[in-house]
Amino acid sequence: MESTTCKKDSKRILIFLAVTFLLTWGYCLMVLYPMIGEDSLAGVPSLKAQLMTAAVMFFPTLGVLVTRLVTREGLGNAWLKLNLKGNLRYYLLAWFGPSLLTILGTALYFLIFTGEFDPGCGYLKGILEASGADMDSMPLPLGLLMLVQGIQSIVLAPILNFAVCFGEEWGWRGYLLPKLSEKLPALPTLLISGVIWGLWHAPLTAIGHNYGTGYPGFPYTGILMMCLFCITLGVLFSYVTLKTGSCIPAILAHGAVNGFAAMGLYFTADGGNPFVGPAPMGIIGMLPFVIAALWTGLRLCKTK
Repeated sequence: MESTTCKKDSKRILIFLAVTFLLTWGYCLMVLYPMIGEDSLAGVPSLKAQLMTAAVMFFPTLGVLVTRLVTREGLGNAWLKLNLKGNLRYYLLAWFGPSLLTILGTALYFLIFTGEFDPGCGYLKGILEASGADMDSMPLPLGLLMLVQGIQSIVLAPILNFAVCFGEEWGWRGYLLPKLSEKLPALPTLLISGVIWGLWHAPLTAIGHNYGTGYPGFPYTGILMMCLFCITLGVLFSYVTLKTGSCIPAILAHGAVNGFAAMGLYFTADGGNPFVGPAPMGIIGMLPFVIAALWTGLRLCKTK
């Protein structure tokens, strides 16, 4: 019986990955790639490009639904219950932890590259001026305005980004993670799921998402960096998922990362270096996340 269940889970994992990757890569090749030239998909994309790119985040959930339908698994044990009792600390960690780690990574970057810090938000100012914004009509100095925006993002981003982040997290942490964790020890589960998540981003990385296009080894070094970033975040998201028996905290944590990741960039003169920082996708910006991932990963390895 256990062997039959194991085989079924292996089949379900393969179907889920096949559907999710085919949908994502096919959409990128047939929809997003033809848009290059008429809309910017890297750097500062148009609203249309942003919406079209965000649609990719729903494909893992479609992969879950198709897999559960095809294999007649149903919607039981979907890892979508809140399970708040005794788990409030994990929800607080998911809600505020990513922003705190991002702030620490940003501070570390500016401590190392002191000349990069621009309290006047020169990078953001350039973006706004290029878009035709009237800088004289700003209600507050740009730096102060971004601080207020940052505080709002810390509090509201997990909820505001809930829908799109659900699209990814029900797939990666609500389906793939539990299936792998039943078959493998904690360490290979965390590493394999993180690499898969990073490779899933490859078509977006190849058009400049997160790391741009003008770097040595493009796009392969960007894909490798994205895999490292996804392994790191994946450990943290997996920790709160496995501790609560729900992927809801991972959805909130993902929303917190997406809503606050770019904040440090706005306080630079030129946007920093995507491979270095201050955004958490860079090595220095990522360091606090790496330390937190090592700590939580060790705790998971000890308990399994």
